[in-house]
This record gives sequence, C-alpha cells and structure tokens, in this order.
Amino acid sequence: MPTNNALYIVATPIGNLSDITLRAIDTLKYVDFIAAEDTRHSAKLMQHFAVKTPMLTYHDHGGVQQSARLLELLRQGKNIALISDAGTPLISDPGYRLVKQCREAGIKVVPIPGASALVTAISAAGLASDRFSFEGFPPAKSLARENYFSELVQDTRTLIFYESPHRLWDSLQAMQGAFGAQRYAVLARELTKQYETFLSGSLSELLAQLQADNNQKRGEMVIMVEGYTAPDDPSGISKEASEVLQILLEELSVKQASALAAKITGEKKNKLYRWALSQT
Repeated sequence: MPTNNALYIVATPIGNLSDITLRAIDTLKYVDFIAAEDTRHSAKLMQHFAVKTPMLTYHDHGGVQQSARLLELLRQGKNIALISDAGTPLISDPGYRLVKQCREAGIKVVPIPGASALVTAISAAGLASDRFSFEGFPPAKSLARENYFSELVQDTRTLIFYESPHRLWDSLQAMQGAFGAQRYAVLARELTKQYETFLSGSLSELLAQLQADNNQKRGEMVIMVEGYTAPDDPSGISKEASEVLQILLEELSVKQASALAAKITGEKKNKLYRWALSQT
C-alpha cells in the first residue's frame, strides 16, 4: 500500500480509459484526497473506476492559498494524489511549484507513471527519438510565435509541440515560415481515442491535408518536427563525404584519400578529388 504523508503524482488516461494502470487506481482509492485541475472533469474518471476519494481543486491560477492548503494536509500526515485533466501531471500542466514546496518541506513525492501524450506520439511518429526536445505550447500571439520558432530553426533534435485546435493552422504556417516548407513533420491528433490520426509529410503537405479536411483540425494535437540537417556542401558532395575526406587527408595523399572516400561513401572519385584539391 502507498506510504502515508506523501504526494503522489498520478498519471491518468489521455483518452482511452483502459490505459490507466492498476497502481494508479489503487493509489487513487487509498489516498485521503485527490487534487485535480477540474474536479467536475475528473469526477467522470473516478466514477468509472468506483473511486470515492474526496477531491480538491488545484491549478496554477489558485496560487499560494491552494498550495498552502495541500501542504498543511500533508504535514498533518495525510496523503494526496495530484492528477491533471489527462496524462502525466506537470507535463505542460500545473504542479511543479507544489512538488518543489513538498521537497523543500521534506515531504515525500512519489511518481505513479502512466500515459503521456508526447511519449505516445513520438513512439509512433517514425521520427528520431534518441534526442528530442519537448517545447510545450507555442506562444499564442503571432509575433512571439514567429520569434519562438526562429530560435529553433537549427536545432538538430526532433521538436515536439502541443497545440490547440483553434491555433493549429497559425502555428503550422509559422513553422513553415521558420523551418521551410519542406521540413518533415508529423501531426498526431486524438491519441488513443476513436478518431486517432497521424498525418505526415512536409509542412506544406500537412497544411494542404488540413485545408482539404477540416475534421483534421479538431481534437488534442501533438506536432512533431524533424530536426535540422545541415545542407550538403556547395561543391556538390555530401556532408558525410566531406567529413570522411577531411579525416583521410590527415594521413593520405589527395589521390589515395579520394579513392578511399569514394569506396566508403559511394560518391564519385573525380568529384571527391576536385574537392580535396580545393582543401589543400
């Protein structure tokens, strides 16, 4: 059973109710209180799993008073589960201030893992996932949004954004303006729900798909953009070939280095030879 006098960070389903974990259900039933963003919204989930634990409201707009109330209950030896409207709390959701205060006060914080929209989306997107950056929601105002994307243009990691339906079109257009029309991207919407959809292609192709079908502008959205790749060398050889040649030229003659680089990269030997001569 859970430990007393602890704050539990409990992940809840992002759509399909079957995605909740057994540990999450046990925790929600055991704790003294559940702190939720919207108690009316979360009441449906609790009813479905026969959880009768009292709920308290907690969100960023509640400020100091809500945090102080929860901290006092924890100091009294109560245990509390913090949930968001959907998914893992604190991922573009309120809660980190409360967690920080609990740690500073010596109160145990226990994560109860489960569904997360960003992890669900990247796992099925077909984009590089060894390095990615979760950027949350882009700014709402157009100028701030454009400046925001311009700072990410040369980021080589896969970029992951959340976006609301009414700002989706504007954000994709701003991305196209910053990253270029040909930058590859994937749009995941309504994850784990009946109308779950993945759209992929260049940013210009995504915009065309949305323009052709307004239904694709509805629901919860995750936008994933392929990381920046440096263009090929202006001389016409690939970035890989230029890097290989530079290494080989440290030990071999131009002729030998060009021949070996051609075998390694598949580039034409004459083209590599001319490039190598320009570097010596």
